[in-house]
Amino acid sequence: MSKKLILIDGHALIYRAYHAFTELSTQDGTLVNAVYGFTRILLTVIQNLDPEYIAVAFDSHAPTFRHAEYLGYKANRPEMPVDLRPQIDLIKEVVKAFNIPQYAFDGYEADDIIGTMSRIAPKEWAELQKKGEADKDESLLTIIVTGDKDAFQLVDDNVHVWIPGRSKPAKSIDMEYDAAAVEKKMGVRPDQIVDLKALMGDPSDNIPGVSGIGEKTAVKMLQAFGTTDELYRAITGSAPDVGKVLSPKLIEKLAIGHQDAIMSYKLATIDRDVPLQVHLKDCKLSSYNKEDVVKLFEKLEFNSLVKMLPADEFEVEVQEALF
Repeated sequence: MSKKLILIDGHALIYRAYHAFTELSTQDGTLVNAVYGFTRILLTVIQNLDPEYIAVAFDSHAPTFRHAEYLGYKANRPEMPVDLRPQIDLIKEVVKAFNIPQYAFDGYEADDIIGTMSRIAPKEWAELQKKGEADKDESLLTIIVTGDKDAFQLVDDNVHVWIPGRSKPAKSIDMEYDAAAVEKKMGVRPDQIVDLKALMGDPSDNIPGVSGIGEKTAVKMLQAFGTTDELYRAITGSAPDVGKVLSPKLIEKLAIGHQDAIMSYKLATIDRDVPLQVHLKDCKLSSYNKEDVVKLFEKLEFNSLVKMLPADEFEVEVQEALF
Protein backbone atom coordinates (compact mmCIF):
# COMPACT_ATOMS: atom_id res chain seq x y z
CA MET A 1 0.00 0.00 0.00
CA SER A 2 1.10 3.55 -0.72
CA LYS A 3 0.02 6.92 0.57
CA LYS A 4 0.01 9.56 -2.15
CA LEU A 5 1.40 13.07 -2.40
CA ILE A 6 -0.07 15.07 -5.29
CA LEU A 7 2.04 17.91 -6.69
CA ILE A 8 0.13 20.16 -9.08
CA ASP A 9 1.79 22.30 -11.73
CA GLY A 10 -0.46 25.33 -11.28
CA HIS A 11 0.10 27.33 -14.45
CA ALA A 12 0.21 24.22 -16.66
CA LEU A 13 -3.29 23.28 -15.49
CA ILE A 14 -4.54 26.87 -15.60
CA TYR A 15 -3.78 27.13 -19.33
CA ARG A 16 -5.19 23.67 -19.97
CA ALA A 17 -8.41 24.66 -18.18
CA TYR A 18 -8.59 28.05 -19.91
CA HIS A 19 -8.58 26.47 -23.37
CA ALA A 20 -10.89 23.59 -22.38
CA PHE A 21 -13.75 25.68 -20.97
CA THR A 22 -14.40 28.77 -23.08
CA GLU A 23 -16.73 31.68 -22.31
CA LEU A 24 -17.95 30.36 -18.96
CA SER A 25 -19.06 33.26 -16.71
CA THR A 26 -21.18 34.03 -13.66
CA GLN A 27 -24.52 35.81 -13.85
CA ASP A 28 -22.84 39.17 -13.27
CA GLY A 29 -20.54 38.58 -16.25
CA THR A 30 -17.36 37.57 -14.39
CA LEU A 31 -15.40 35.19 -16.60
CA VAL A 32 -14.52 32.02 -14.63
CA ASN A 33 -13.77 29.46 -17.33
CA ALA A 34 -10.17 28.86 -16.18
CA VAL A 35 -11.22 28.88 -12.51
CA TYR A 36 -13.94 26.32 -13.16
CA GLY A 37 -11.71 24.09 -15.29
CA PHE A 38 -8.84 24.21 -12.79
CA THR A 39 -11.18 23.44 -9.89
CA ARG A 40 -12.80 20.57 -11.76
CA ILE A 41 -9.41 19.04 -12.56
CA LEU A 42 -8.35 19.50 -8.91
CA LEU A 43 -11.47 17.73 -7.63
CA THR A 44 -11.17 14.95 -10.24
CA VAL A 45 -7.59 14.35 -9.14
CA ILE A 46 -8.66 14.16 -5.50
CA GLN A 47 -11.52 11.78 -6.33
CA ASN A 48 -9.54 9.48 -8.61
CA LEU A 49 -6.15 9.44 -6.90
CA ASP A 50 -7.29 9.73 -3.27
CA PRO A 51 -4.20 11.55 -1.97
CA GLU A 52 -3.16 11.92 1.65
CA TYR A 53 -1.14 15.05 0.84
CA ILE A 54 -1.38 17.73 -1.84
CA ALA A 55 0.39 20.96 -2.85
CA VAL A 56 0.35 23.40 -5.79
CA ALA A 57 3.40 25.02 -7.39
CA PHE A 58 3.19 28.22 -9.44
CA ASP A 59 5.67 30.00 -11.69
CA SER A 60 6.89 33.33 -10.35
CA HIS A 61 6.97 36.53 -12.44
CA ALA A 62 10.73 36.98 -11.96
CA PRO A 63 13.19 35.79 -14.65
CA THR A 64 14.71 32.38 -13.94
CA PHE A 65 18.28 31.13 -14.03
CA ARG A 66 17.43 29.74 -17.49
CA HIS A 67 16.83 33.25 -18.82
CA ALA A 68 20.30 34.18 -17.55
CA GLU A 69 21.72 31.16 -19.38
CA TYR A 70 19.91 31.90 -22.65
CA LEU A 71 18.12 35.18 -23.42
CA GLY A 72 15.91 33.42 -25.96
CA TYR A 73 14.45 31.04 -23.37
CA LYS A 74 10.64 31.08 -23.78
CA ALA A 75 10.99 34.25 -25.85
CA ASN A 76 8.42 32.89 -28.29
CA ARG A 77 5.72 32.57 -25.63
CA PRO A 78 2.71 34.86 -26.18
CA GLU A 79 1.57 37.16 -23.37
CA MET A 80 -1.03 35.76 -20.97
CA PRO A 81 -4.51 36.41 -22.41
CA VAL A 82 -6.08 39.55 -20.93
CA ASP A 83 -9.22 37.69 -19.82
CA LEU A 84 -7.13 35.04 -18.00
CA ARG A 85 -5.12 37.42 -15.81
CA PRO A 86 -7.90 38.30 -13.32
CA GLN A 87 -8.74 34.62 -12.94
CA ILE A 88 -5.33 33.73 -11.49
CA ASP A 89 -6.14 35.31 -8.12
CA LEU A 90 -9.51 33.52 -8.05
CA ILE A 91 -7.76 30.19 -8.70
CA LYS A 92 -5.34 30.88 -5.87
CA GLU A 93 -8.34 31.75 -3.67
CA VAL A 94 -9.82 28.31 -4.44
CA VAL A 95 -6.53 26.61 -3.57
CA LYS A 96 -6.31 28.62 -0.34
CA ALA A 97 -9.89 27.69 0.60
CA PHE A 98 -8.86 24.03 0.48
CA ASN A 99 -5.94 24.90 2.78
CA ILE A 100 -3.62 23.49 0.12
CA PRO A 101 -0.07 24.92 0.35
CA GLN A 102 0.99 27.09 -2.60
CA TYR A 103 4.63 27.47 -3.53
CA ALA A 104 6.43 29.90 -5.84
CA PHE A 105 10.09 30.91 -5.74
CA ASP A 106 11.76 33.76 -7.62
CA GLY A 107 14.36 32.55 -10.09
CA TYR A 108 12.76 29.13 -10.49
CA GLU A 109 9.81 27.57 -12.31
CA ALA A 110 7.01 25.42 -10.95
CA ASP A 111 8.79 22.38 -12.44
CA ASP A 112 11.82 23.10 -10.26
CA ILE A 113 9.67 23.40 -7.14
CA ILE A 114 7.90 20.14 -7.98
CA GLY A 115 11.23 18.42 -8.71
CA THR A 116 12.59 19.57 -5.37
CA MET A 117 9.48 18.52 -3.45
CA SER A 118 9.46 15.09 -5.10
CA ARG A 119 13.08 14.66 -3.99
CA ILE A 120 12.41 15.82 -0.44
CA ALA A 121 9.14 13.90 0.05
CA PRO A 122 10.63 10.41 0.71
CA LYS A 123 12.89 11.88 3.41
CA GLU A 124 9.94 13.69 4.99
CA TRP A 125 7.92 10.46 4.87
CA ALA A 126 10.73 8.53 6.54
CA GLU A 127 10.84 11.14 9.31
CA LEU A 128 7.09 10.84 9.90
CA GLN A 129 7.45 7.05 10.08
CA LYS A 130 10.32 7.40 12.53
CA LYS A 131 8.17 9.63 14.76
CA GLY A 132 5.27 7.20 14.58
CA GLU A 133 3.15 9.70 12.61
CA ALA A 134 2.97 7.46 9.53
CA ASP A 135 2.45 3.73 9.02
CA LYS A 136 5.81 1.97 8.77
CA ASP A 137 4.36 -0.61 6.37
CA GLU A 138 3.26 2.00 3.81
CA SER A 139 5.36 3.75 1.19
CA LEU A 140 4.82 7.21 -0.30
CA LEU A 141 4.09 7.67 -3.99
CA THR A 142 4.40 11.19 -5.42
CA ILE A 143 2.15 11.92 -8.40
CA ILE A 144 2.84 15.06 -10.44
CA VAL A 145 -0.27 16.50 -12.09
CA THR A 146 0.64 18.51 -15.16
CA GLY A 147 0.10 18.92 -18.87
CA ASP A 148 3.84 19.28 -19.47
CA LYS A 149 5.89 16.26 -20.55
CA ASP A 150 9.04 17.90 -19.13
CA ALA A 151 8.04 16.25 -15.84
CA PHE A 152 8.67 12.80 -17.36
CA GLN A 153 12.35 13.23 -16.42
CA LEU A 154 11.33 13.02 -12.74
CA VAL A 155 9.61 9.64 -13.04
CA ASP A 156 11.04 6.73 -11.07
CA ASP A 157 9.81 4.03 -8.67
CA ASN A 158 8.53 6.70 -6.25
CA VAL A 159 7.32 9.37 -8.70
CA HIS A 160 4.63 9.17 -11.39
CA VAL A 161 3.17 11.80 -13.73
CA TRP A 162 -0.59 12.19 -14.23
CA ILE A 163 -1.76 14.14 -17.29
CA PRO A 164 -5.48 15.02 -17.40
CA GLY A 165 -7.38 14.23 -20.56
CA ARG A 166 -8.71 16.86 -22.90
CA SER A 167 -11.53 17.18 -25.41
CA LYS A 168 -9.63 19.24 -27.99
CA PRO A 169 -7.75 19.55 -30.27
CA ALA A 170 -7.87 15.73 -30.00
CA LYS A 171 -9.81 13.81 -27.36
CA SER A 172 -7.65 12.05 -24.78
CA ILE A 173 -8.17 10.38 -21.42
CA ASP A 174 -6.49 10.91 -18.06
CA MET A 175 -3.15 9.08 -18.07
CA GLU A 176 -0.81 8.11 -15.24
CA TYR A 177 2.78 7.47 -16.31
CA ASP A 178 5.27 5.25 -14.55
CA ALA A 179 8.72 4.60 -16.03
CA ALA A 180 7.46 1.91 -18.43
CA ALA A 181 4.64 4.14 -19.70
CA VAL A 182 7.06 7.04 -20.27
CA GLU A 183 9.38 4.83 -22.31
CA LYS A 184 6.47 3.47 -24.33
CA LYS A 185 5.24 6.99 -25.17
CA MET A 186 8.55 8.77 -25.69
CA GLY A 187 10.79 5.97 -26.95
CA VAL A 188 13.37 6.69 -24.22
CA ARG A 189 13.61 6.12 -20.47
CA PRO A 190 12.76 8.90 -17.99
CA ASP A 191 16.47 9.43 -17.29
CA GLN A 192 16.99 10.09 -21.03
CA ILE A 193 14.28 12.77 -21.40
CA VAL A 194 16.73 15.64 -20.85
CA ASP A 195 19.12 14.11 -23.40
CA LEU A 196 16.22 13.91 -25.85
CA LYS A 197 15.48 17.62 -25.43
CA ALA A 198 19.17 18.47 -25.69
CA LEU A 199 19.21 16.91 -29.17
CA MET A 200 15.75 17.71 -30.59
CA GLY A 201 15.09 20.95 -28.67
CA ASP A 202 11.70 22.12 -27.48
CA PRO A 203 9.88 24.77 -29.56
CA SER A 204 7.37 25.48 -26.76
CA ASP A 205 10.22 26.73 -24.53
CA ASN A 206 12.37 27.98 -27.43
CA ILE A 207 15.12 25.49 -26.52
CA PRO A 208 17.19 25.15 -29.71
CA GLY A 209 18.61 21.63 -29.52
CA VAL A 210 20.83 20.57 -32.42
CA SER A 211 19.78 22.15 -35.71
CA GLY A 212 18.43 19.54 -38.12
CA ILE A 213 17.84 16.84 -35.48
CA GLY A 214 14.20 15.80 -35.06
CA GLU A 215 12.51 13.64 -32.45
CA LYS A 216 12.73 10.32 -34.31
CA THR A 217 16.43 10.74 -35.05
CA ALA A 218 17.15 11.83 -31.47
CA VAL A 219 15.32 8.79 -30.08
CA LYS A 220 17.27 6.42 -32.34
CA MET A 221 20.58 7.96 -31.30
CA LEU A 222 19.76 7.68 -27.61
CA GLN A 223 18.59 4.10 -28.03
CA ALA A 224 21.97 3.36 -29.61
CA PHE A 225 24.29 5.43 -27.39
CA GLY A 226 22.35 6.02 -24.16
CA THR A 227 23.18 9.67 -23.45
CA THR A 228 24.32 12.79 -25.29
CA ASP A 229 27.69 12.54 -23.52
CA GLU A 230 28.19 8.98 -24.78
CA LEU A 231 27.03 10.03 -28.24
CA TYR A 232 29.59 12.82 -28.47
CA ARG A 233 32.31 10.63 -26.96
CA ALA A 234 31.64 8.08 -29.69
CA ILE A 235 31.88 10.78 -32.38
CA THR A 236 35.02 12.44 -31.10
CA GLY A 237 36.65 9.11 -30.31
CA SER A 238 35.79 7.70 -33.74
CA ALA A 239 34.19 4.59 -32.22
CA PRO A 240 34.10 1.76 -34.77
CA ASP A 241 30.30 1.37 -34.71
CA VAL A 242 29.50 5.07 -35.17
CA GLY A 243 29.30 4.79 -38.94
CA LYS A 244 26.72 2.03 -38.67
CA VAL A 245 24.31 4.31 -36.80
CA LEU A 246 25.20 7.84 -37.91
CA SER A 247 25.67 9.14 -41.43
CA PRO A 248 28.51 11.60 -42.15
CA LYS A 249 25.93 14.36 -42.59
CA LEU A 250 24.39 13.59 -39.20
CA ILE A 251 27.81 13.57 -37.53
CA GLU A 252 28.48 16.97 -39.06
CA LYS A 253 25.19 18.36 -37.67
CA LEU A 254 26.05 17.04 -34.22
CA ALA A 255 29.54 18.54 -34.35
CA ILE A 256 28.27 21.96 -35.40
CA GLY A 257 25.51 21.90 -32.78
CA HIS A 258 27.58 20.58 -29.87
CA GLN A 259 27.46 23.81 -27.83
CA ASP A 260 23.74 24.16 -28.47
CA ALA A 261 23.25 20.60 -27.21
CA ILE A 262 25.17 21.40 -24.02
CA MET A 263 23.15 24.57 -23.41
CA SER A 264 19.85 22.86 -24.26
CA TYR A 265 20.63 20.11 -21.78
CA LYS A 266 21.04 22.72 -19.01
CA LEU A 267 17.85 24.53 -20.00
CA ALA A 268 15.79 21.32 -20.07
CA THR A 269 17.05 19.98 -16.73
CA ILE A 270 14.67 20.46 -13.81
CA ASP A 271 16.52 21.89 -10.80
CA ARG A 272 15.77 19.69 -7.77
CA ASP A 273 17.62 21.89 -5.27
CA VAL A 274 15.33 24.90 -4.87
CA PRO A 275 15.91 26.27 -1.33
CA LEU A 276 12.37 25.55 -0.13
CA GLN A 277 11.06 25.15 3.39
CA VAL A 278 8.60 22.28 2.89
CA HIS A 279 7.00 19.92 5.38
CA LEU A 280 4.85 17.01 4.26
CA LYS A 281 2.48 17.23 7.23
CA ASP A 282 1.54 20.78 6.14
CA CYS A 283 0.16 19.34 2.90
CA LYS A 284 -2.43 17.04 4.52
CA LEU A 285 -5.61 17.19 2.42
CA SER A 286 -8.30 16.82 5.09
CA SER A 287 -7.19 19.96 6.95
CA TYR A 288 -9.73 22.30 5.34
CA ASN A 289 -13.13 23.74 6.19
CA LYS A 290 -15.71 22.35 3.79
CA GLU A 291 -18.25 25.05 4.70
CA ASP A 292 -15.84 27.79 3.58
CA VAL A 293 -15.31 26.07 0.21
CA VAL A 294 -19.05 25.65 -0.33
CA LYS A 295 -19.53 29.40 0.26
CA LEU A 296 -16.81 30.18 -2.29
CA PHE A 297 -18.38 27.78 -4.80
CA GLU A 298 -21.73 29.51 -4.31
CA LYS A 299 -20.09 32.87 -5.07
CA LEU A 300 -18.46 31.45 -8.20
CA GLU A 301 -21.68 29.58 -9.12
CA PHE A 302 -19.90 26.21 -9.14
CA ASN A 303 -22.92 24.40 -7.72
CA SER A 304 -22.31 21.30 -9.85
CA LEU A 305 -18.89 20.80 -8.22
CA VAL A 306 -20.10 20.76 -4.58
CA LYS A 307 -20.88 17.04 -4.74
CA MET A 308 -17.25 16.36 -5.68
CA LEU A 309 -15.81 17.91 -2.50
CA PRO A 310 -13.67 15.56 -0.37
CA ALA A 311 -14.34 14.97 3.33
CA ASP A 312 -12.90 17.62 5.63
CA GLU A 313 -11.26 16.97 8.99
CA PHE A 314 -14.59 17.04 10.86
CA GLU A 315 -16.16 14.45 8.55
CA VAL A 316 -13.07 12.24 8.75
CA GLU A 317 -13.22 12.31 12.57
CA VAL A 318 -16.95 11.41 12.53
CA GLN A 319 -16.32 8.50 10.14
CA GLU A 320 -13.46 7.23 12.30
CA ALA A 321 -15.63 7.45 15.43
CA LEU A 322 -18.45 5.50 13.77
CA PHE A 323 -16.38 2.82 12.12
